[in-house]
Amino acid sequence: MNQSHYVVFTTCPDAACASAIAAAVVEQGHAACVNILGGLRSVYLWKGARESAEEHLLIIKTTRAAYPALEQAIAALHPYELPEIIAVPLAAGLPGYLDWITTACARP
Repeated sequence: MNQSHYVVFTTCPDAACASAIAAAVVEQGHAACVNILGGLRSVYLWKGARESAEEHLLIIKTTRAAYPALEQAIAALHPYELPEIIAVPLAAGLPGYLDWITTACARP
């Protein structure tokens, strides 16, 4: 398993929030790429009650080294009290693509 690259998931309440977070984490070098998927409906338990909301999902490609700063940036920019920030290590990937992620996340 390739433990040096992650796909990170976070949901946002609207397109503006999703775009702002995506732009910030790429510009700051915490992520190589962010895909934004709209039209998502989330059903979840929050403070003992079932909730449902329209959201936008961010799929973020990053490195293990860049992850701590990415997590901090998302948490600082996110409007939710407790944002979803889940990192999944990549099992494999096209070597050139993984190299690109590494290079993009190593920028100052």
